[in-house]
Amino acid sequence: MLRTPGVAKKEPSPFAPYPTDWGAFAPLRLRARTVAEGLYAGMHRSVRKGPGVEFGGLRPYVLGDDLRFIDKRALLKHERMMIREFETETDRALWLVVDATASMAFRGRGPGAKYAFAALIAASLARIATSAGDPVGVVILGGDDRGRMVRATSGREAFDRIVYALSTVNATSDWSTDDAELSRALGPVHERARRGSSIVVLSDFIDLPAAAASAIGALGTRGRRVFGVQVLSPDELELPFDEHARFRSLEGAVVVEADPATVRARYQEALGALRRRWSDDLVARGGGLVSCSTADSPVSVVRSLLLVIAGARAPSERRAGAGPAGAP
Repeated sequence: MLRTPGVAKKEPSPFAPYPTDWGAFAPLRLRARTVAEGLYAGMHRSVRKGPGVEFGGLRPYVLGDDLRFIDKRALLKHERMMIREFETETDRALWLVVDATASMAFRGRGPGAKYAFAALIAASLARIATSAGDPVGVVILGGDDRGRMVRATSGREAFDRIVYALSTVNATSDWSTDDAELSRALGPVHERARRGSSIVVLSDFIDLPAAAASAIGALGTRGRRVFGVQVLSPDELELPFDEHARFRSLEGAVVVEADPATVRARYQEALGALRRRWSDDLVARGGGLVSCSTADSPVSVVRSLLLVIAGARAPSERRAGAGPAGAP
């Protein structure tokens, strides 16, 4: 939960790692397939080959092919007419970055933990993308194994691997001050996501290390676009408590004593400011942000994100003074 104004101090965290509370979001594979129903139009067109900017391999010449793309070396060496293929700028891979640090274990009055909801959204996106023939990769931040990665591949097996990776993680570990760990975990995305890839970060964007904004923003370079899905519980959005309370953070070992009725307006103002900062930063890089609650319809959240992705442009394509591409 976002730290509320009040008396704050650091204490050892009393929370031990515990299994993710999946609640209404289990079983993940079935729920993801249900959410994806009716949304198979996908986020973009599937990978196709043609003249472009990145070499995509060779294939045998077929009558009617453009003679400009005949590979001369193959013709001279093997006496075979081969066509050089290139990946066009419409080629897309989807990378999902899912926050599984300790703050994502919070459930409150929601139907399941924040991580469970984020995993459901991620798995639903993976189902849509793999059904369209697009490669999907996953990077999990934190968790029992201190992060894990699934390489970007396409097909039904890719979806199964992603669901397994997401469903076998418990949201734990404190990365609130660990810039190096975050940079290490995001390294595979920097290295493997090519031009034209879409990267979706699913997190509460709370208690991330100081360098998180620059590290995540850097994913939106080299022709890639990065989008965020901020997942919060209803309690974090509304601060519905009436009596003086002590709040303990799941990361950062921070304790805040405050009267919720007194600080609620300031708390929600700070939460809104956090959302705007992330939205502005992602929009400036050609992406966008969708904010949601674990009590929201997963289908509506996925649909909103697809609309944001479909309407977003690369930074070089955006007009001066154009409106935001993401929903604050």
